[in-house]
Amino acid sequence: MSSSELVLRYGCNPHQVPARVYMADGELPFRVLNGSPGYINMLDALNSWQLVKELKHTLGLPAAASFKHVSPSGSAVGLPMNRDLKKACFVEDLELSPLAVAYARARGVDRMSSFGDWAALSDRVDLATARYISKEVSDGVIAPDYDPEALEILRKKQGGRYKVLVIDPDYEPPLLETRQIYGVTFEQHIHDRVVRADDFDRIVTHNRNLPATARRDLILAWITLKYTQSNSVCFAYDGQTIGVGAGQQSRIHCTRLAASKAEQWWLRQHPAVLGLPFRTDVGRPARDNAIDQFLQGTDPMGDLGGWQEIFSENPTPLDAGEITSWLGGLSDVALGSDAFFPFRDSIDRAARTGVRYVLQPGGSNRDAEVIEACDQYGMLMVFSGVRLFHH
Repeated sequence: MSSSELVLRYGCNPHQVPARVYMADGELPFRVLNGSPGYINMLDALNSWQLVKELKHTLGLPAAASFKHVSPSGSAVGLPMNRDLKKACFVEDLELSPLAVAYARARGVDRMSSFGDWAALSDRVDLATARYISKEVSDGVIAPDYDPEALEILRKKQGGRYKVLVIDPDYEPPLLETRQIYGVTFEQHIHDRVVRADDFDRIVTHNRNLPATARRDLILAWITLKYTQSNSVCFAYDGQTIGVGAGQQSRIHCTRLAASKAEQWWLRQHPAVLGLPFRTDVGRPARDNAIDQFLQGTDPMGDLGGWQEIFSENPTPLDAGEITSWLGGLSDVALGSDAFFPFRDSIDRAARTGVRYVLQPGGSNRDAEVIEACDQYGMLMVFSGVRLFHH
């Protein structure tokens, strides 16, 4: 097989054969070190790599992303985790490097969606990161390099079928990109616009206090949105996304979806959730599913007594008052939107989930109404002037 071509098992679906990825000129910028990636694997790998590469370049910290179906379930940089967040991410008993922390954070954003994800890592994969990946249900990984002992661990995952890609970190694509749809070729300049300091100069609200931590989180949201299927809205907090609403047809549905995921992320750190009496033989995916059902106030198997299959004793679900009280502790959240808000409804919804900082391009006929809504909640809003659609 030529290094300019990689034959794939099939395309998006098993009946779509033949399938391949190839370079018209030159060699592919990546190599397959293990496994046999598919068409969707490659879409996730190349999109997620761009995200973590840009995060690392912009914020100067190890970065990771958990991708599913060409959008991030989560993304993060390698900032320290507190004890409760470690427990919520099932890593309280692991020794974690900064890169492993970044991936634990990214995967912990939405563990239900990250089931069977594609992992992207900005730095050389070390032993701690490989050991953590080996414990999770994941389809593959892309990174610029691997320690030998880390690669050995990853090659054993999934009975030797785990997909491992290494990519040239210095590769830069041509400035024009093309794709074909229905036999018609599209061409455009690549989306090489990077976030800049002056993207945050146009603060349009009465609140103009933008702390460094909030700017960092808005940058993280900005870069995440750039590689998320539109329409999209992203909630970010403490150096990671906490909710991504991707691929919705209306802005408010993006916001509702991202907010609900952010609330789920926060509720996973409630003492009642951290103390759930799981049976020792229950694996991580089943625990994630049970936590989701627990927070919905439902038994995972309804009248069949599913709690008994998962817990050593039946837990008491949180009531509405307890949930409302706990969610009230989530504050100083950053929100990014890939395009303008056409109405104030997204701001009203975001306020219920602790949003204080907002980044959007601006340009709606109702910008004044949206700004007024932010002022009513004491939010800061930046008009970046940069739309971040991605399809």
